[in-house]
Order: sequence, then C-alpha cells, then structure tokens
Amino acid sequence: MSENSLSDLNTVPPGHRSGFVAVIGRPNVGKSTLMNQFLGQKVAIVSPKPQTTRTRIRGILTREAFQVIFVDTPGLHRPLHKLGEVMVAAVASAIPDADVVLFLVDVSVMPREEDRMIARMVRERTQNPVILVLNKMDRLPADRIQRHTEAYWGLLPDHAGWMMTIATEAVNLDKLLEMIVEHLPEGPRYYPGDQVTDQTEREIAAELVREQVLRFTREEVPHAVAVVVEEFKERENNVVYIAANIYVERDSQKGILIGRGGRMLRRIGAAARQEIERMVGGRVYLDLWVKVSKNWRRDPRRVRRMGYTPE
Repeated sequence: MSENSLSDLNTVPPGHRSGFVAVIGRPNVGKSTLMNQFLGQKVAIVSPKPQTTRTRIRGILTREAFQVIFVDTPGLHRPLHKLGEVMVAAVASAIPDADVVLFLVDVSVMPREEDRMIARMVRERTQNPVILVLNKMDRLPADRIQRHTEAYWGLLPDHAGWMMTIATEAVNLDKLLEMIVEHLPEGPRYYPGDQVTDQTEREIAAELVREQVLRFTREEVPHAVAVVVEEFKERENNVVYIAANIYVERDSQKGILIGRGGRMLRRIGAAARQEIERMVGGRVYLDLWVKVSKNWRRDPRRVRRMGYTPE
C-alpha cells in the first residue's frame, strides 16, 4: 500500500485494528527504549537515571492493517514533591484509557515494591488485556529463570500473555507486536500514517537538551532540571534558531551545569544540537541559558510553567 493511502484517515482495509497501548513500569525497566525500538526512531529520551520520562508521550506506529498508539509513561514511584505527584497521575490516568496495557518489568531481578504497586493499580483500573513484558532477559541467569518469571506471573495471574524481551536489541519485539495487535479492537486510524508522535518539535527539542543534562551530570542535578524552549524559529540560510532556559533549584547546581569557564554547558549544548539537527534534518543554532528557580518541583504553578501538567 502506498504512503499516501497510509496517511488517509478515512480509508482503511476491512478488519483494520487500532488503539492505545499504555507502557507502564517502574523506573529504568526500558519503557522508552521499547517504544523507540518499535517506532524505529527516538521520540522519547532515554537515560540510565531514574524518572527520565516525566510526562505521557505518544508514539504512533502505522501499518496497512493496524495503527498502534503507544503511550510511554513515567516510571511509577512514591512521589516526594508536586512534580512526582504529576508523574504518578500520568501513569494512573493512562491505564484506564488504554485498550491494551504493557506491564514492563526487569526480569533480571525479583519484583520490587514498585512492581507490586503497579500490579495493584492495574487490577483496580482496567479490565482490558494486560501483557507482561519480561525485559532484560539477557541479564537473567539460567538458574533463576523459573523463580523470577513465576514471581512476575503471580503479580497479575489474569494477564493476557507474556513475552521475554531485550528492548535494547529489539529481541522478540516482532512477536510482542503481534500479541499487541491481536488484542486491539477493530477501528479507524487516529493519526496520519506518517506521524510518529503527538509531540511538537519544540517539545522534543526541550527533551533532547534535558537528555544531555542527564548524560553529563550526576547526583542531585538531573532530577532538579527542567528545560523550557522560549524561541524556536527558522532564520535565514535555513538555520533553526532555538533559545532555551535550563532551570535548576540551587545556585550550586547552576555552577555545576555551567562548569569551569562554561565547559560543561558547551558540552551539553554541542551534544544536544547534534540530536536536534538529526530531528529537524538541518542546521541548528542552540542558545542555552541556566537559571535558578528555587524548589520549583514543590510549587504547582512553577511545575505547570515547566510544562508538567496532570492529564
């Protein structure tokens, strides 16, 4: 089928399936990596640091016979501030809205309290199919396979199915996709076939800057950071100009982010610019400023100002 027909929302073949798939799990189990692999490109930033994803991000996979709208969610955790509450609310609201729930776990370790919290939330909030995704199977020693898998099966005894995966290498994701589509209802296309996310380039650019902050900084800095793009426009010579503020909560964090002689900020900016240029397909001038907004994560108004709102 042609690309034009995939973009036509009004013409789908008989038996076309579509729906929303919530990707849930505790921090650092591979949710964003899984979605990016399905889509074949980065729409959600990734980092080994917990709570990288802060909002619900939709990734759209369209084929002739189906359209899957993945909803990547923040890692479920016990909130310590208003930002944390917004992140947990994003997970809670995604579950009942989903046609299928992917409950992603790190099978290389035994279930943790956050996994049990998620299982309780799923049982309480949906009657729709739930697929257990046992990720990071390459890290699971052979003598622990039965013990670990049975422990996760026990969290959701009525699950619709399960699949062992290695999201970083796309292992078994083709089989997992078949399972997902089988459980989706017949329905229309919700998005044109060439659209891969509901995020704007402005929003993605802010996240790509934050991704590099997570990459280059340690300790308390990553969790205290928010990025707001103040200007995003194409200038002469097809150069995209982006001005963004990086907010932190303390002066000491600002000093770490800027670095001696501005070296850290230049490293972050150079790496982020490369990622943004890959996204926009052209040259980018990235203008970054670091500002202090004391304890912004605890202030509901400033949390909204940073772009984090309950859904």
